[in-house]
Amino acid sequence: MTQLSFKNRIALNYIITTGLLILVVFSATYFTVKFTVYKHIDENLMIEIQDHLKEIRVENKKVIFMDAEEWEEREHNSVDVNPVFVQFLDLNKKIIEKSPNLKNEVLVYHESKDHYELFDTKLLNNKIRQIQIPLHIKSKKIGYLIIAMSLADSVKVLKNLFDTLLIAFPIILVLLFLIARFFAGRSIRPINAIINTSRVITKDNLKTRIPLPKTRDELFTLSKTINNLLNRIEDAIEREKQFTSDASHELRTPLTVIKGTLEVLIRKPRDNKEYEEKINYCINEVDHLNTLVDQLLLMARFENQKQNISTESVYLNALILDVLTLNSEKISSKKLEVKFDAMADCYIQSDNFLVITILRNIISNAIKYTNNGGNILISLLKQNDKTILKIKDNGIGIAKGDLESILNPFFRSNSTDHPEIKGTGLGLSIVKRTTQLLNIKFKIESELEVGTTVILTFNEKYENVIVN
Repeated sequence: MTQLSFKNRIALNYIITTGLLILVVFSATYFTVKFTVYKHIDENLMIEIQDHLKEIRVENKKVIFMDAEEWEEREHNSVDVNPVFVQFLDLNKKIIEKSPNLKNEVLVYHESKDHYELFDTKLLNNKIRQIQIPLHIKSKKIGYLIIAMSLADSVKVLKNLFDTLLIAFPIILVLLFLIARFFAGRSIRPINAIINTSRVITKDNLKTRIPLPKTRDELFTLSKTINNLLNRIEDAIEREKQFTSDASHELRTPLTVIKGTLEVLIRKPRDNKEYEEKINYCINEVDHLNTLVDQLLLMARFENQKQNISTESVYLNALILDVLTLNSEKISSKKLEVKFDAMADCYIQSDNFLVITILRNIISNAIKYTNNGGNILISLLKQNDKTILKIKDNGIGIAKGDLESILNPFFRSNSTDHPEIKGTGLGLSIVKRTTQLLNIKFKIESELEVGTTVILTFNEKYENVIVN
């Protein structure tokens, strides 16, 4: 079965609703006209009854209904407009008198009908409206009066009205369907623009955008939302391309150094000390390469899939001490003074692995970029129902212009003219992404040749602090 187009479905739904409404209006019109016609006829019948009751009289102990001249005059006045038939019966239901327009026909007295009840019946296969009442003179019942009025003209009018409405109904529906289909086509024109634009958008062509409708309706909002989505997709793909390019460059550099060192090493025989020196140099480059690969995998894990956070009680004090222990050799070799000032035992509800990843990157950066004999202060405190961790060093610092870019992958501040300090430029990117996942506020304050301060604020939603 072929499915209707969106335009035709809109028109069809409109027609179904409108058709039901028109059907109700037409039905109400028909029955209103019918009610009005019957009401008018019924009122005329009641007037006729009153008129004929006034004409009944007793002369010489004989009941007289109407003389011949009155019959003729009444028939002459009414037959051309709407014939009225009158018939008098005695107590035995035998005809005493009847109007001349009945000729050889008679009105039938219906035993099943109540007196003064208006009902439809037939006379010579023609529909009539009839009423029958008892006749009384001085509280004495003398017979019955039957009055009827022809419904031929009324039936004809009602039939013509019904036929007109019956013919007009499908014609109106067809016209409304065509009109609704036309306007539905105009209304969904922006949707066709969305479809056509979407067809030409590919991974190699993300610049095209959907034209915004002039009217600020739901389609305008839809088009704008899709354009915003395309903007985000384009930005994500550009970041992915840049990330891939930077990663390739960063991976190629240590591999080139290792290859060049080994090629130089095998060109001629060398003594053991020189072999040992070059091999250790290559090992250091492999370690650097291994660290880079680990960080790239961690970045890819954050970018390409939703991180499953394993929430547990994390003891911040212990994690900080563990990270300092892991870096104790570097701290000793640079003769750094590291002070850890914790005012309380602080526990937070978070992911232990991700928190220690954050701390390792920040603390290792502080150690790396602090000059020999420098100072590092780590403070852990409670402030306004939040746990705040500050890691402050008096190292080489970061230029203000680089503070935002420093969080981008592979970016390393150009202001640091220290080639002896090696790094991948991924550490702070990992910290930024991880703190976003854990809902931790991350802030960096720095000044060249003064030092850097990193502030982590753990929201109370994720923490539980115990003070001894």
